[in-house]
Amino acid sequence: MMNTRTLLAIALSPVLAASMLASSCSVFGSTSAAEFRTDQELVRPDAEVYRRWVYVGSPVTPNDLNNGAAAFPEFHNVYIDPESYEHWRHTGTWRDGTMLVKELVSVGATSATSGKGYFEGDFIGLEATVKSAARFPDEPGNWAYFSFTNKDGGPLKDTATPFATASCNACHASNAASDFVFTQYYPVLRDARGGR
Repeated sequence: MMNTRTLLAIALSPVLAASMLASSCSVFGSTSAAEFRTDQELVRPDAEVYRRWVYVGSPVTPNDLNNGAAAFPEFHNVYIDPESYEHWRHTGTWRDGTMLVKELVSVGATSATSGKGYFEGDFIGLEATVKSAARFPDEPGNWAYFSFTNKDGGPLKDTATPFATASCNACHASNAASDFVFTQYYPVLRDARGGR
């Protein structure tokens, strides 16, 4: 005789299978975490949302290791929307709709109780990149890059339009390991692909 747990498992198996299929379709679907006000105007992502995404790392190229003139002297806290991370993990490719968010954080203290080092200071900017064949058919790899940072140091902008192609795409095309993304500098992404 079957016990109640076994009967329940048998009864729920079609439901679980349907749920798993729906989850798989969602992961490999064509949805995007990016919200646009107009065709080219990206709405600033909500920190309460993207800080729950997959955090992949915080590279920093400080001024004092670059003759006082680093191109990007701040920490870059990088987050990837979960669906795109799962797609990357399973396929090694970046799906249409992928969104990466990069918080810019100043280099703060250079010593702590643990010793000398580089420690994050204050939030100073926010950037994002989105892959979309429909919105950016003429951009290399269909990637567009955005900044919500105010150059005058004021509050972040509510929306942003793409940088000119030459501003970001050329460097990413020449140096990024995987479809315009610098996966080589993020062990979380390398590990997700089994070190590949």
